[in-house]
Amino acid sequence: MVCARKPSRLLKIFFEPIAPQKILGEPGRKRLRCIMNQSPTHRVSMRKHPPVSFSLTLLCRALAALACLLCSGTTTAQVDFQRDIAPILDKHCVECHGPSKQNADLRLDLRSAILKGSSNGPVLEIHRGQQSRLIQVVSGQDPDYKMPPEGESLNTEQIALLNDWIDQGALGPDDSHLLEKPTPWSFKPIADAWPECMNLSINTSTTIDAWIEKSLQSKNLTFSPLADRRTLIRRLFLVALGVPPTIEDVEGFISDENPDAYERLVDRILADPRYGERLARHWFDVIRFAESNGFETNRVRYNAWPFRDYVIAAFNQDMPYNEFVKQQIAGDALGSELGTGFLVAGTYDIVKSPDPNLTLMQRQDELADLINTTGTAFLGLTLGCARCHDHKFDPISQKDFYALQAVLAGVNFGERTLPSQQTPENILRLEQIANERKSLDLEIQALRSKANQIAQSKNLRPAVSPKLNQESFEPILTKSVRFTINASGGSQPCIDEWEVFDPQDNNVALASNGAIASASGTLPGHPIHQLKHINDGITGNSNSWISNQTDAGWIQIDFKEPTRISHMRWGRDRSEQFKDRTPYQYKIEALTQEDNLQEPSWKTIASHQDRLPPSNDELDSIFSFLEPTEKSHCISLQNRSKELQKEHQAITQGRLVWLGAFSPPPAIHRLYRGDPAMPREVVAPAMVQSLDGPTLSEESPEQARRVALAQWLVDPKNPLTARVMVNRLWQYSFGTGIVDTPSDFGANGTPPVHPELLDWMARRLIDQDWSIKQLHRDILTSHTFKQSSQPNPQGLSVDADASLVWRYPPRRLEAESIRDSILVASDVIDYRMCGPGFYLQRVEPDNVYRYFPKEQVGPPEYRRMVYLTRIRQEQDPVFGAFDCPSGNQVVPKRPRSNTPLQSLNLFNSPFVIQQADLLAQRLTRTAGNNVEQQIQLAFEILLARKPDAKELELSKSMIQEQSLVPFCRAMLNASEFLFVF
Repeated sequence: MVCARKPSRLLKIFFEPIAPQKILGEPGRKRLRCIMNQSPTHRVSMRKHPPVSFSLTLLCRALAALACLLCSGTTTAQVDFQRDIAPILDKHCVECHGPSKQNADLRLDLRSAILKGSSNGPVLEIHRGQQSRLIQVVSGQDPDYKMPPEGESLNTEQIALLNDWIDQGALGPDDSHLLEKPTPWSFKPIADAWPECMNLSINTSTTIDAWIEKSLQSKNLTFSPLADRRTLIRRLFLVALGVPPTIEDVEGFISDENPDAYERLVDRILADPRYGERLARHWFDVIRFAESNGFETNRVRYNAWPFRDYVIAAFNQDMPYNEFVKQQIAGDALGSELGTGFLVAGTYDIVKSPDPNLTLMQRQDELADLINTTGTAFLGLTLGCARCHDHKFDPISQKDFYALQAVLAGVNFGERTLPSQQTPENILRLEQIANERKSLDLEIQALRSKANQIAQSKNLRPAVSPKLNQESFEPILTKSVRFTINASGGSQPCIDEWEVFDPQDNNVALASNGAIASASGTLPGHPIHQLKHINDGITGNSNSWISNQTDAGWIQIDFKEPTRISHMRWGRDRSEQFKDRTPYQYKIEALTQEDNLQEPSWKTIASHQDRLPPSNDELDSIFSFLEPTEKSHCISLQNRSKELQKEHQAITQGRLVWLGAFSPPPAIHRLYRGDPAMPREVVAPAMVQSLDGPTLSEESPEQARRVALAQWLVDPKNPLTARVMVNRLWQYSFGTGIVDTPSDFGANGTPPVHPELLDWMARRLIDQDWSIKQLHRDILTSHTFKQSSQPNPQGLSVDADASLVWRYPPRRLEAESIRDSILVASDVIDYRMCGPGFYLQRVEPDNVYRYFPKEQVGPPEYRRMVYLTRIRQEQDPVFGAFDCPSGNQVVPKRPRSNTPLQSLNLFNSPFVIQQADLLAQRLTRTAGNNVEQQIQLAFEILLARKPDAKELELSKSMIQEQSLVPFCRAMLNASEFLFVF
C-alpha cells in the first residue's frame, strides 16, 4: 500500500521511545493490537527498541498497518455491512427508520435504502464520511438533529465504523429488490377466466353459479335450495328497488306459471325508474355526495340537486359504465356538463385565512380529498396514503400522488352556468311561462290594491327605511332622549346618526354642542362602529354605532341643558350600501317633568307602531293588512312567480348549477411530508406509473388533463376499474362484496373470496359494452341469488358469514329503505322524481347556517329518501341512527350497528307513530272493521305473506287490548319487515 507520509516518519515510530497513543491515540493503539494478533491484556511497550528476536513478518504487518492508520486515520480492515453496520443501525435507528416506520422517508435497515437517502436528500457522501449527513447527526455535530433523539447514543467506536464504511465506498449486498413493493393481485391483468365443464348440482345455465359451486365444493359445501316465491320477490324488490312489492306484485308473480316468470320479473325491475334511484343512493355513499358545504358555515348548496338527477338518469338509461366514469371526470369536454358534479361533491371550507400558509394547506386538503375519492371510487385504491410519502403497501409513489394532483389542480369549487338551448320545447315553455306570469301578476295586483285601501284607512306612515327615517311630535321640553330597539332582523342593530332638532331646526344632539351619548353596549372589535359616531354629525356605515345585543339595545343622548325638541332623523346607512341590522321595532322616549310628579319620567314620543310593517322575502309589507287566507294565497302566488322567473332565466340565460369551475392549473410540486410550505421538484401531470399510466406535458391544457385521466380510468387494459364496479354490484346484491373492502383493492385490503368469478364478471362487463343492467341481470337471475337464506350446521361451521354464498346472506335494510318501506306500507309515498329535494330539518340561513329537526312532517316530506337534501354533519333524528353517512367522508360499505336508540326511534318517534296511524287508516279503509282481515292485510303489505294461526291469534289479542294503531307500530318494528331474507 502506498503511503503519502515519509518513510522516516514510519521508522521513527518503531525506533524511538515514543508511546503509540501520542501518535495514534488510544483507539488506534487498540486496533494495532488486534492487527498484530496480540492479546488486549498484553501491552506491547513502545518505549523501548523492539527485541532482536522480533520476527520480520510481524514487523512488516505492523509497518503496513501503521502506514494506513497514519495515512487515513482508520483501520485497513474491510468493514462488512451485515456484520458491522447493520447491528448498529438495528439497535439505534431502525425503530424510526425501518420497514414499518420511516421518519423523513428514510429507511436504514437496507443498504439500498440508505444509498437512496431521505426526502431531504442524500445521507451519504461516498468516500467522504465526515461530510456525510449520517455521520454528522449520529456524532452530534448538528445539535438540532441529534440522532437518535432518545435512548442510547452511538459510541465512538460505532461512529468510527460507520465512518470507515462510508470512506470505503459504503459497500455491501445489493438488496434493492427488497425495496420493491410486491404487486397486488388487483394490479395484474384481468384473466380470461372460464369455469371448467362440470356437472352442477343445480339446474342453472349461469356461469356465476358454476364459479360459486366450484368454490363451495372445495369447502365440502353445497348450494341451499331455492327460496319460496314470496320471499324471492320481496328480496328482489328490496335489493334492486329499495322498496317492498305491492300485494298485486306478489300475487301476480305467484300466479305466473310461465317457466321464465322470474326472469321477466327481473327485466321489469331493471326497467323500473326506481332502479336508478336505488343505485344512485349507493353511488352517493361512494363519492360522499351531499348538498351542503360542511365545516362551520355548512351552507346549503341549493343548486346541487341536478347532479343527483343526472346519476339517477344514468343508471336508469343504462349508460355504459365507462361513459359514466368519463363524464364525471371530464363531462364538460364530452357534452355532459352535469357529470362534473362529482368533482365538487365533497366538503368545501368557504372561510379563508389571511395566513397564506393556511390557505395553501386548505387548498391542498381539497385536492387531496378529490384525489382520494377518485382513487377509491373508480380504482379501489387509497391514493391519499401517498400524500406525505410513498404508499406503505401499494406500488404508488408520492410522485404519483402529485402527478394526479397536477391533473386535477384546475378544479375549483363553485357554480357553473349551463348553456341554454333554444329548442322548440324550450320556446313553447317560455310562452307558457309568460302567460302564467301575466295571470299571476294580475291577481297579485288586485290583492295589492285591496291592501293599499286598508292601509290608507288606517293613516299609517311608511315602513322603516334603512336609509332615513323622520320622527315628528308635539314640541316637548326635555333633558334626555332615549332610543330603545326591540327587533332588527335577528342581528345586532345599527344606527349611523341620530339627529334631534329644536323648533328652529337646530341639531341639538351633536357632541360639538355639548350633548353626551351613552348606550346599553357597543359591539367590540370594530373601530368604525363606535358610540361616538352616533352624534358626530357624520353619516354612513363607516361612522356608525352597533349594539352588542341581538335584536336589542338602547342609546341615550343627554343635552347640556333642558331643551325643547320637535322632530328627529335617524338611519341605518344613509350611503345606501347596507340594509341589514335596521331597527324596525323601536320606541323613542323623552325624559320630562310632569306637573303632578316630583321626579322626571320617560314619555314615549315616537315608535314603529304607526308605521307599515317591514317588507320581507316572502311578502311585501302592504299585504299584511289582508285576511290570513288572502295573505297565504298571496304568498303562494308570489312564490310561484319567483319559480317561473328562475325557470325563464334558466332557459334563456342558462342556469347556475353546483358543478365546479375550471382554471389553468399552477405548477405542482412534490411536497415534503405533504406540507405546501416545503415544495420540492415540479411534477408533470401523469397517472399511476405502476398501472402503466401515461405522462403528459407540463403545458397540457387543464381540460385535456382530465380527459386523459378519464380515458385511462376506463381503458380495458386498466385492471381495476371494471373489477371495482362489478364487486360493488355484488355487494349491493348480497350485502358483502367478493372483496369485502370495496374501496381498497390494494395489499392492505382483503383478497377476493371468488377471484376467478370476479375476473369473469369484470371481463363480461367490458365485453358487454360496460352495461350495468346486463351484468346485474346475470347476478339477480343466478341460483346463487335465488337460494334460500335458511342456515344449516355444515355451512355455519365452515363459513359462518356466508362469504362463499352457500346461502343468501340475510341483513338489515339501510335507513333509506326502512323509511321508504314505511311510507309504502302506509300508502302515502310520493314517487315524484327529480327536481329540488325536501328537507327534514328547518334551515335558518345566516353566515353560519343552523339546522333544527322538523317536529312534524307531511306530504312534502313523503318522497323517497334519495331526494332528501342531505346536510353534512346533520342527521335525520329518526333514521340517522341507522348508520347513515354524514357526507363528510366516503362510505363504500355501511356498518350495521345495533343500538337501543334505533329501537326507540322506530317505536316512539313522532314519524313512526304518525305512519302507524296512517297504516291503521289504510287497513280500515280496505278491510273495514273486520279485525282478522285487517291482520291478514297488514301481513301481506309489510311481509308479503299471510300470518300463520299463532300470529293471527296473538295479533287479535293485541288489537283487542290496545287497538289497531299499536298493532301497526309493532308490525313496523318487526325484524321480518326490517330485514331482507
